[in-house]
Amino acid sequence: MAEKQNSQSASFLFPSTNSTVLPDPSLFFSPDLLSSPLPTHSFFQNFVLQNGDQPEYIHPYLIKSSSSSLSLSYPSHFSNSVFTYQIFNPDLTISAAQKTHADSQRRHIVSSFTDLSVTLDLPSSNLRFFLVRGSPFLTCAVSSATALSISTIHGIVSFSSNTALTKYTIKLNNGQIWLLYTSSPINMIHHHSSITSGAYSGIVRIAILLDSDPRHESILDRFSSCYPISGKADFSKPFCLEYSWEKKGWGDLLMLAHPLHLRLLSNEVTVLDDFRFKSIDGELVGVVGDSWKLKSDPISISWHSIKGVKEEAFPEIVSALSRDVHNLNSFGGISTPSSYYYGKSIARAARLALIAEEVSFPDVIPAIRKFLKNTITPWLDGTFGGNGFLYEGKWGGLVTKQGSTDSGADFGFGVYNDHHFHVGYFLYAIAVLAKIDPAWGRKYRAQAYSLMADVMNLGRHSDSIYPRLRCFDLWKLHSWASGVTESSGGRNQESTSEAVNTYYSAALMGLAYGDAPLVATGSTLAALEIAAAQTWWHVREGDKMYAADFTAANRVVGVLWAVKRDGGLWFAPPEWRECRLGIQVLPVLPITEVLFSDVAFVRDLVKWASPALGREGVGEGWKGLAYAMEGIYDKESALEKIRTLKNYDDGNSLTNLLWWIHSRGEEREGGFGGGKLSWFGQYYG
Repeated sequence: MAEKQNSQSASFLFPSTNSTVLPDPSLFFSPDLLSSPLPTHSFFQNFVLQNGDQPEYIHPYLIKSSSSSLSLSYPSHFSNSVFTYQIFNPDLTISAAQKTHADSQRRHIVSSFTDLSVTLDLPSSNLRFFLVRGSPFLTCAVSSATALSISTIHGIVSFSSNTALTKYTIKLNNGQIWLLYTSSPINMIHHHSSITSGAYSGIVRIAILLDSDPRHESILDRFSSCYPISGKADFSKPFCLEYSWEKKGWGDLLMLAHPLHLRLLSNEVTVLDDFRFKSIDGELVGVVGDSWKLKSDPISISWHSIKGVKEEAFPEIVSALSRDVHNLNSFGGISTPSSYYYGKSIARAARLALIAEEVSFPDVIPAIRKFLKNTITPWLDGTFGGNGFLYEGKWGGLVTKQGSTDSGADFGFGVYNDHHFHVGYFLYAIAVLAKIDPAWGRKYRAQAYSLMADVMNLGRHSDSIYPRLRCFDLWKLHSWASGVTESSGGRNQESTSEAVNTYYSAALMGLAYGDAPLVATGSTLAALEIAAAQTWWHVREGDKMYAADFTAANRVVGVLWAVKRDGGLWFAPPEWRECRLGIQVLPVLPITEVLFSDVAFVRDLVKWASPALGREGVGEGWKGLAYAMEGIYDKESALEKIRTLKNYDDGNSLTNLLWWIHSRGEEREGGFGGGKLSWFGQYYG
């Protein structure tokens, strides 16, 4: 599973455009980075948008860069039944005592970034911050004999040092204790709410000491001399992700792992189970080691249902299938120019072809093939009149024709919002069409791969036209949907199921083209996205991930932000539980069975959402998705309800719902994760 730029993705470039709505990345990125594609969904995105002064969560601290200084916060938490979030307070703010480059107008510069880190320089001083995710220390390199200033919004009640003047203990009147370590002696004095130093060159590391615990302090002392300056993540083989850090200093490296890391860790590292930090993502636990190997459960990537459709159900499905195929063109085809809704419509049609294969009814496939060719091709060859994909080089990626001049068009696709959602639906339809019409697939392979690479590029090469894994976060192990829009909450994602669809569809495209590395990459990302959804979006009764009041009131998160969990949706209030369930289910696919493999949880989820189905005005599209979930544990009841529906989600159909219900096996209560059924099972060990 080598990480290399697929040649097909580099051989086709969609028509170029100059967007009028995208921000200017040159304000914050170092000039040498501007010639390559830039991240649009990164963990440090706020640092390069607007004024660059919104905080970002670089576990375990919230970090904010502002006014030629950097503030860190060990965040407090607020929670109620609707949302839970972390609160930023500038507990400590680090800067040069005097500006060393007074003419510099830039607040900060991103001088480098990797999968797991970002390096932030303050041009008005001699300070460089190595912001490495999961480090219990904030690490700063000070050059050219610079005097430091450290301030706090709290009062300093105690300030002391060791005899070597390389460790200082700072006690604040809010109860916090911070430890400051330096690579060489430094003279520091304190006032009521500030600390200043003499001229200093070297490394400064700062960490919070929790609960005045002497065991924590001894651990921080022990690992204070080894610091990471960057980190990368590599896919070594299917369902395996390896972290490695570039480090300096001496001794072993101490990092922190979130709960999903701990579930997936498979190599020989030392876990310090009693060294823990609080986080909205669950407790962060100390891990000692220069590299980690994470292994997820392998998942099955298949065109058709995992357990198969019962033959006695074929007639009912074929009857619905005949009507749905007939209706593909009965209303003039697809009327919307929206890249999102258009993508859902072609993916819906593609589902009909695969269901036709599964129920042995090939008669309708020629009509579906013709429909897909007529609707997909114009988006790939640039002849679709109402919209289309264009390439913009400022950040390096696709925008839509509508989105290039209107940041609100296509749900913000032109400012990189929801890229994987839109692209994922197109990839699904392309994969199916390439399967049933190989000649068309060969003709448009380059366009298909370029579209896929917009969100699935693994390359680190300078000649790449797309950034590395645009939406997928290799530390959190799930995608982010929001792009280059500033937010105090950081990045966010609403629908995990649509994210899973993206990587599942890419894997299917790999199957259609005989591309084993693409199948492996898509399968691995889908498996990780599923594991993350089950960890952070699916809220189980009695779970300790979130505060008790939020857990008691919710079975699924609406929108997950870097520092917030919201019961509401972008388009619906928290009370519309049927929408919350549905947005985490659609589209209904074979992979949905893996995403919702915990039958006991599904039962609780449907029970939680069902009262909302009786509310006046609830759309039948949302009801259909709830009934699909009910079908996991009660096929007969769900089937009876589905047969009464007259309308469906625009990415769904009666055919698809009947296929889903009639392909349910005998489900067992419990279960978590994807299991061991996998196309790549022979590689897993």
